[in-house]
Parts: sequence; C-alpha cells; structure tokens
Amino acid sequence: MTEQSGGQLTFFDQIGGYDTIKLIVDVFYDGVATDELLRPMYPEADLEPAKDRFTLFLQQYWGGPGTYSEQRGHPRLRMRHAPFEVTSAARDRWLHHFRAGLDKAALTPEQDAQFWAYVQHAANFMINTPD
Repeated sequence: MTEQSGGQLTFFDQIGGYDTIKLIVDVFYDGVATDELLRPMYPEADLEPAKDRFTLFLQQYWGGPGTYSEQRGHPRLRMRHAPFEVTSAARDRWLHHFRAGLDKAALTPEQDAQFWAYVQHAANFMINTPD
C-alpha cells in the first residue's frame, strides 16, 4: 500500500489499487476497440500496449507506483495526442467508454465523483481540433 504524507492511504489504494484501475481501463478499451470514431486514434493493431500505458498512467496519477514516469518520462498528454484530431465528439465518445469503466468498478459515490471530475477535466483539456 501507498501512503500519503500524514499516514493516509492514497486514492489509488482507497479504490482498490491496481485491480480497480485495470478493470476500469479494460472496460474502457473494450468500448474503444469497436468505436468507429476512436479506434483510428489507436494505430497499433493490438490495443494491449495502449491499455498498459493507460493503466500505468492512471495508477501513478492516483498515487500508486511511479512506473509510468520511470518508463516513459513526463506524461506530456497534449503532446502525445497532438497527431490525432481530438474533437468534442471524440471527447464525448471517450468519456462514454470511461464512464462504463467507472460504472463497472462500482466505487463509492465520493470516489466515483472524484475520479469522474478528473476524467472530465482531462478529456476537455485534450481537445485540439474545433468541431
């Protein structure tokens, strides 16, 4: 388990750690795999590498191991997504699939609200192409 200063568990640990993040990401990518708008943004034939990167990113963001930064450096999310046209429609589809993952995880209402607020903020930040 990971503790924040003051001896409190991190949000990562509070929600169930790796297993919960992995579940959310797996459900998310199940949706992406068949989404006509989003799937072209994932050029790899196999979505497993993208799933692994997203899992590592989310676990680190929420206070888990820093493996993402150790392997990939700073997240630089906008730069990494710059080659793709991220429109508000793409954001909405992305949020739809992420919402399915959060629903499957069945977090407490407070945990869900905190996670969802971050995801919405991040999704809005990623828009780089006006509709």
